[in-house]
Amino acid sequence: MHLSPAHHAHPRSPGEERFALAAELLSLLGDRTRLALLHALAEGEADVGTLTEACGAARPAVSQHLARLRLAGLVDTRKEGRRVIYSLRHGHLRRLVEEALRTADHRLAECGGEAGTAGGEGPVTEAGR
Repeated sequence: MHLSPAHHAHPRSPGEERFALAAELLSLLGDRTRLALLHALAEGEADVGTLTEACGAARPAVSQHLARLRLAGLVDTRKEGRRVIYSLRHGHLRRLVEEALRTADHRLAECGGEAGTAGGEGPVTEAGR
């Protein structure tokens, strides 16, 4: 079997399409409100009212952010009576959000700030601030 020189140079290169999709995903996570929404949904499914309380943003803004997350394929919806219930589409998003928050904990600790939890374990939570 003959492999191209490019394969030898970067055998684990994800490829341009995967880099582009990952960059798009990370840009969605780069918004504080969307990150807070995904963090809340990592705890379980919720409706817009519950998510509005959890992230502290105005309801119209929360609805717009949820629409973006749904269109990006990150959250699912289902109807329960007149309410729309949101949930994470993929469990690995929870790990990604938790890892981002753990990284923030480490950065805060390096800068002399308080990390969200003792020892830098676990994500920063509203209760831990």
